Amino acid sequence: MLANLRQFARYNHWANTCLFVAFAKLDESDYKAPRAAFFGSIHGTLNHILVNDLLWVPRLEGHTCATKALDEELYGRLESLRAAQDADDARLTDLVDGLDDAGLTQVVPYTTIDNTGSLADAAWLMLVNLFDHRGQIHDLLRQTTVAPPPLDLILYVREANG
Repeated sequence: MLANLRQFARYNHWANTCLFVAFAKLDESDYKAPRAAFFGSIHGTLNHILVNDLLWVPRLEGHTCATKALDEELYGRLESLRAAQDADDARLTDLVDGLDDAGLTQVVPYTTIDNTGSLADAAWLMLVNLFDHRGQIHDLLRQTTVAPPPLDLILYVREANG
């Protein structure tokens, strides 16, 4: 499982990079246009994905998160959001690389974002949850004139292995 999660951390970074290249082809109005999406737009959904990462990664590191709402706008511009996501992807990869088998099964306690409850989950489950949010943004890109990049894991593995 550890080898798979390490690969998923790298895949996550690769896929996010592919998506941000595609988003950069959109004009600002299309990027921020209201869409039938839980977070209202491509911009809102990208901010949510980063918010999600900034919730779970600190929890895995044993810290509390500074994020206060799932729809918080962390960055107003795509370029700033891309830089922050890239840095967070690197942080997540470093975190996974630093884990051992015992670390994966460790149960991590945390407080909900609204501070109404205390929960605890295995680190591996928290990590898998982190890697499971890209489909919604890929679909939003399909609603524009920019073709979504193929993000199949097998394509990443082929590219990574040369």
